[in-house]
Amino acid sequence: MQVEVLKEVQSFTEEPKKILINNEWVASASGETLPVYNPATGAELAKVAAGNKEDIDAAVQAARKAFEGNEWHSMTPSNRGKLIWRLADLIDENLDELAQLESLDNGKPYNVAKVADVPLAADLFRYMAGWATKIEGSTIPISTPKSAKAQHFVYTLREPVGVVGQIIPWNFPLLMAAWKLGPALAAGCTVVLKPAEQTPLSALRLGELIVEAGFPAGVVNIVTGYGEAAGAPLAAHPDVDKVAFTGSTEVGKLILDAAKGNLKKVSLELGGKSPNIVFKDANLKYATSAAANAIFFNHGQCCCAGSRLYVEREVFDQVAEGVAGRAKKIRLGAGMEGDTQMGPLVSDEQLRRVCSYLESGASQGAQALAGGKRHGEQGYFVEPTVLVNTKPDMKVVQEEIFGPVVTAMPFDDIEEIASVANDTIYGLAAGIWTQDISKAHRLAARIKAGTVWVNCYNVFDAAMPFGGYKQSGWGREMGEEALKLYTEVKSVCVQI
Repeated sequence: MQVEVLKEVQSFTEEPKKILINNEWVASASGETLPVYNPATGAELAKVAAGNKEDIDAAVQAARKAFEGNEWHSMTPSNRGKLIWRLADLIDENLDELAQLESLDNGKPYNVAKVADVPLAADLFRYMAGWATKIEGSTIPISTPKSAKAQHFVYTLREPVGVVGQIIPWNFPLLMAAWKLGPALAAGCTVVLKPAEQTPLSALRLGELIVEAGFPAGVVNIVTGYGEAAGAPLAAHPDVDKVAFTGSTEVGKLILDAAKGNLKKVSLELGGKSPNIVFKDANLKYATSAAANAIFFNHGQCCCAGSRLYVEREVFDQVAEGVAGRAKKIRLGAGMEGDTQMGPLVSDEQLRRVCSYLESGASQGAQALAGGKRHGEQGYFVEPTVLVNTKPDMKVVQEEIFGPVVTAMPFDDIEEIASVANDTIYGLAAGIWTQDISKAHRLAARIKAGTVWVNCYNVFDAAMPFGGYKQSGWGREMGEEALKLYTEVKSVCVQI
């Protein structure tokens, strides 16, 4: 059954969207716009401003003025926290509207966005609102010899890093905006946010809520546009003190190169090729169901997706066929259809990318137990796919596909699987399924990944740090760790 589009959502998408600078909605400097497409149909959904370097310059200037100005700088941490909490309340009050925008723009099921993406975004802001009053320095006893004339009192201050450029991806548009904005605002920074050009709508609606919540002008600025035109100048801007990026490892390296001009601070949450390891002593019924969810959740468009499934040889056929059976039962459809379990990929480009991997796997001898091809002719749908007969050197095993495609491979012992699990340039996440808790702890310690789930997968919490080893990035999102990305530590030494 089709979910009825709210009149607020219809009105929002019909009117060309502008960019937010200094709490005012303005057209791009060039006057140009870019189309936003509904991935379920391929039809144009909306138009948004196509920002460029001139717009980035204006947004950074507004953010700098707000950071140096009195209103935001002198606001008490308690009042800053209240503003962030108010934003969370407004997200809750507009839950249905935000969930529909997310579904129409990204393709994900409306029912999923309503119970996951939007509530988790509100929860992140509430968690970070509490941190606004808890960013503390410390006193330090030093070992410099004391004398009657020279004694020292040493303490540290933890101060906001300054103007932050934030570039977010298209797979969880609203939630990624929250992950970035929450800690930056709690720390007292000001922000220029650049949403993905494929999915800018929920970020723009969030901008309206930010203004409504009462944030001072210039504290949050939102510039839509293509990566080359808006994202690149933001990463390279000489008056930006830090850039935070979530996206592919390939683009992350470009961000890093752009940031070197003024040696701005950089945090990166990048790609993954996460191993999901099932031992024969696991609860196999539960592990099989969870392994399917680990890869097919959000259409496989998750940086931490369990895309490499390793199963102890004795139970390999049972688990692989079980995951394939679940894949075959997943109902594909538009996100706004009430019984949809998996929506389309986000864009035609992503569809072609995923299909090229399916072709590569087939050409190298991989066998599809389920799926293996595009679904239908309209929209950007790919069948949930389980590949077997894969080898470690295949592209489908080594490279991030970012779609609903899992490679399933058998293993024989814990020593072997520890090495195989780490045989990747990435290190974002991993899953372990066993009823032997000692085995789980031993293996978790050996896996080079920022998150290791044991007998669960895709469990996230605003208090739980998330990020990666190796080429999966620098720094951690969420939790207290995220505050470190947006603060500087200053030592003060006073002779008394």
